[in-house]
Amino acid sequence: MIDELDLQILRCLIDQADLPHKEIGQRVHLTGQAVGARVRKLQELGVIEGYTVRWNPDTIGLTVHAFITVFMKSNTAHQAFQAFARAKEQIAEVHRVSGEGCYWLRVRIGSPAELSGLLDEVLQYGNYKVSMSIGQIK
Repeated sequence: MIDELDLQILRCLIDQADLPHKEIGQRVHLTGQAVGARVRKLQELGVIEGYTVRWNPDTIGLTVHAFITVFMKSNTAHQAFQAFARAKEQIAEVHRVSGEGCYWLRVRIGSPAELSGLLDEVLQYGNYKVSMSIGQIK
């Protein structure tokens, strides 16, 4: 079981994953060593699955941010589509959804022409609808 202190530690790590255990300890009134033990417990329980980096894709030329709803053309195409989506570096996220469409993709890519090429590949599995990001709020 996790307790309120574990949740406070988790919130600190969600806000800034590279915070030293000592600094987290100061915030939650524990020693850095005690925080380290709790973090290891959260990892063992599967609450913390890994760490990530915040980055700015625009600075490396990935200026097109698109959301693609995929409508599969066949029930038998799901497995092949999932393998395709996992293999495509430009696809940042894949969600299987209920409601409109079968999958939602979040794509970061360098140009509209590259997006067009990716969409041509998606057509092997089904139709799509594209929405473009014009600015991120949060």
